[in-house]
Amino acid sequence: MKALVFHGPGKRSWEDKPQPAIEKPTDAVVRITHTTICGTDLHILKGDVPAVTKGRTLGHEGVGVVEEVGDGVSNIKVGDKVLISCVTSCGRCDYCKRGIYAHCRDGGWILGHLIDGTQAEYVRIPHADNSLYHLPSGMDPAAAVMLSDILPTGHEIGALAGEVKLGDTVAIIGAGPIGLAAVMTSRFYSPARIIMIDPDENRLAMARMLGATDTIARDPIETIKELTNGEGVDVAMEAVGIPETFDICQSIIRAGGNIANIGVHGKSVEFRLQDLWIKNITVRTGLVSTNTIPVLMKVVESGDVKPEDLVTHRLKLNDIEKAYDIFSQAAKEKAVKMLLTAE
Repeated sequence: MKALVFHGPGKRSWEDKPQPAIEKPTDAVVRITHTTICGTDLHILKGDVPAVTKGRTLGHEGVGVVEEVGDGVSNIKVGDKVLISCVTSCGRCDYCKRGIYAHCRDGGWILGHLIDGTQAEYVRIPHADNSLYHLPSGMDPAAAVMLSDILPTGHEIGALAGEVKLGDTVAIIGAGPIGLAAVMTSRFYSPARIIMIDPDENRLAMARMLGATDTIARDPIETIKELTNGEGVDVAMEAVGIPETFDICQSIIRAGGNIANIGVHGKSVEFRLQDLWIKNITVRTGLVSTNTIPVLMKVVESGDVKPEDLVTHRLKLNDIEKAYDIFSQAAKEKAVKMLLTAE
């Protein structure tokens, strides 16, 4: 089969690789029909995730058709159309029983990280019963792929971790796919304002289309002060993963507010405890567990949220290297989310 293979920082190749096979009774092998590229994949290529070793097939999002199942799989059968969760969960360990699938003792984020991932023609999925979801009939594959990672991430690590509630003022720093997903899912909780901060005017326009009430392209700290009468925001979400954007969150949060860090950080940040200790704020960070996929799937199925609107570029899976080139120059190419189709 063909797969997108990591060969060290800055090096990737669409190349031949052996097709995966069942290794454990709880495995399934899925033929990929649609996948995408995540900002985390770009972090891997930058060298920010050293656990990813040379030879790894990248990718952790996708939908496909089940080709083979192990003897221990009972909920999934050959021929099923399925959504692949970016997080693998055994469903049995102490973390899974607490709903923290991100820290499953025999899973977590392993696809495209510790085992071969979804940017390939076929992928092996461990713990298939708990890590695959039946795709609703008629659901747009573009919407379904967004349910693998970015929509639950924006929801769980953004809206839920930030405790967005009725009447809040929410600021999201970074209008990439995750930040835009945070806009969409924050709306579930009826905040009074959603302020998107990003220098890219194209992405700010998309943020407004998806529900942002205000957008800021420059001087975010001073502009937030003006918009909030000097109070700051109730919830600040960091959705980039660099020290500068985390610093903005620290500067704009109001007393009693919540900072939700969604971004993947490759270097340390300065935590200004000398300023924050007296403000009664809460800081939360983490890796998505995808335990809200079932409810999000229902919301998408109802038509109330249309995550397919995030797709700006559609290419064939064989053109994945071109897709990486486009996605790595997102501002220039006006790219938000890529949909790669194998069919």
